[in-house]
Amino acid sequence: MILIADGGSTKCDWVLLDEKGEVALKTRTEGLNPAVFPEDELLERIQSNVALQKIAQTVDIIDFYGAGCGTTTPSAILKNVIQQLFPKAEVTINEDLFAAVYAVTTQPGIVCILGTGSNSCYFDGKEIHSATASLGYVLMDEASGNYFGKRLIRDYYYNKMPSELVQKFEERFELGADSIKMNLYKKSNPNTYLASFAEFIFTSEEVNGYFYKLISEGVSKFIEYRILCYKEAQQVPIHFVGSIAHFSEEIIRDCLKPYHLELGSIVRRPIDGLIDYYKNNKLK
Repeated sequence: MILIADGGSTKCDWVLLDEKGEVALKTRTEGLNPAVFPEDELLERIQSNVALQKIAQTVDIIDFYGAGCGTTTPSAILKNVIQQLFPKAEVTINEDLFAAVYAVTTQPGIVCILGTGSNSCYFDGKEIHSATASLGYVLMDEASGNYFGKRLIRDYYYNKMPSELVQKFEERFELGADSIKMNLYKKSNPNTYLASFAEFIFTSEEVNGYFYKLISEGVSKFIEYRILCYKEAQQVPIHFVGSIAHFSEEIIRDCLKPYHLELGSIVRRPIDGLIDYYKNNKLK
């Protein structure tokens, strides 16, 4: 039995495949980014899932794809946690970019993640190439959930948010300065906290001018820093995965046009594409 997982900072999707590649179990835990969460919290988040507890002794292989798993130390921490809970399994930890690629293409292309965080890579058909390391929500993560969350809070405090949206924003969130600073500087998971504000944009009934401008500016920055850095950008399709990409498809399409970039696939949840990938490539 193979257990595959696609983990971000907000949530982690798990799928158990039997010997024929059929789905035996689908479940979800809270996010498992080992670069953000301490080891004891990672352990608790997996242990709290009853479905995973029930199969802990029967899983042979675990392939985990996750945010924060692109460097050695966080990956080793997460591997140790998972190995404790699944003692009989062979555990492999992979960067989330691998899941993104496997979810959208087997051909050369640029693959982008727009979720709680953001990232990109060039896939040559066999290997993944990253133009630059991802330094996370403080320094990078253009067009991500936490990027848009920061923009909303700043616009609110600088009185740049349209007046007709201010009241709705105040009704939805606790916006006191003490509360915001406590969540950002004293509590854990500030990136997930910031990303929660982005729901204000993407759960709106319509994309008004303010939201359109906000998303367009973020996507344009992402294109400039995370897509045009690849010399192959204008020769291959540009694929996207993640909830932010899913809800911003038309704006992404508009933003790509001035650069003569071809939009490829947009997949909301990489785990669905991973299932097909494993059926077609790993279990034959």
